[in-house]
Amino acid sequence: HGEFELLAPRARFRPTPRLTLHPWDTATEHSRFGALQPPADAPQEPLDSVDAILLPALAFDTRGVRLGYGGGFYDRLLPDFRGLTVGVIQGALIVPRLPTDPHDCPVAWLLSEAGARAVTGPVSPP
Repeated sequence: HGEFELLAPRARFRPTPRLTLHPWDTATEHSRFGALQPPADAPQEPLDSVDAILLPALAFDTRGVRLGYGGGFYDRLLPDFRGLTVGVIQGALIVPRLPTDPHDCPVAWLLSEAGARAVTGPVSPP
């Protein structure tokens, strides 16, 4: 059982929209969406030091395709990520199939109140 460190994302809008990752305990200011986030000057953690990312969503499908909130922040973060991706969602919001785009990066696992399960298979082109 190794140690782990929780990180918190910060949405940045300039010069380009992106997420940066920071130590969890730095999430002390409210974002424009009302969630706690790290301040702009919080120390950043490089993506290659991260083992797993828990992703929120409006819905997932059984293939791990994510319906996000429309900002594209995770769509820009995930292509360079080589670790474990876990979609965290209420079970009722896991649907059979969502539309996909070429830039979608499906998660490997889905986690709900029913437990964790691997996704059912690869995503076919839209």
